[in-house]
Amino acid sequence: MHAMIISAFGGPGVLVSAHLPDPKPGPGQISIDTSHAAVGLVDVFFRRGDLARPGFPEPPFVPGLEVAGTVRELGEGVTGFEIGEPVVTLSQMSLGGYATVTLADAAMTVSLKGGGVDPAQAVAVLPNATTAYLALTRVAHLIEGESVLVHGAAGGLAAAFPAVARSLGASHIIGTVSSQARIADTTHLDYDEVFTSDRFLQGLDGRRIDVVVDPVGGRVRTATLDALAPLGRILLVGHAAADPDLPLTGDELWRRNAGMLGFSVGPFLQADPAAARPAAEHVVPLLVTGRLAQRVDELPLTEAAEAHRRLEAREVPGRIVLAV
Repeated sequence: MHAMIISAFGGPGVLVSAHLPDPKPGPGQISIDTSHAAVGLVDVFFRRGDLARPGFPEPPFVPGLEVAGTVRELGEGVTGFEIGEPVVTLSQMSLGGYATVTLADAAMTVSLKGGGVDPAQAVAVLPNATTAYLALTRVAHLIEGESVLVHGAAGGLAAAFPAVARSLGASHIIGTVSSQARIADTTHLDYDEVFTSDRFLQGLDGRRIDVVVDPVGGRVRTATLDALAPLGRILLVGHAAADPDLPLTGDELWRRNAGMLGFSVGPFLQADPAAARPAAEHVVPLLVTGRLAQRVDELPLTEAAEAHRRLEAREVPGRIVLAV
């Protein structure tokens, strides 16, 4: 198979082309003829070595957590899938998506049969929407009628939260973006209001938020504490900002009646793969009906380095996908 590998930790140029043996599925796995591979900020972290620690991959390895394509081969014990069936995977810590053939756990794979869904849109949206559903239901415990604030509102992960939150009964959904120019990148998403991140407290004008989704971190995260309603929760789902969080003590959260809750979907589903498909089944109808549609830019697999460069330069309003 043809793949793009991370040959060493470093800049986008470490992504190089390679020919590798076709992987064979083991028990509980399927192999997929990949048509599209999603590119996310977490891929950049893997490439730079930001996540290097025991148990994480060391170069050379094939990155890519999520793919769409068709079933190539079934491993022992796998039922419910057919050869040639269109599928999309959820976020897999086993990686391997930047390749013409990808291995996936069957429990982490969702059928697209009969849905008429564009595979590029599916891989761009469905894994993040599943993440949003799990984060809002299993971690933040969103209650019908509560308000939601989403930082980095135009980003790939954040953009999945409005439609999912609305489907769970959120009453009012607000987004923040890094600049006035980025507001235009959110008009197709289900936000009631969007503010720039340096003025969102003024835009709220004293209104309090029940659940905050924060993939940004840094000063924005710290400022958000002043926007929380009593028993408000901040979901920590990333840290795209260059600046660190300000130190915060448990006593401060106690006095505020506030919570900060971390959620990383890859390790969560690795530990509990049975949670994947029920969450995905809730959001698939949102995808089929177009409520989850977002902007997707496609590049050829061989231009994976350019995809990473664009992500790091913050030139991607939505998601970027590699066409295999």
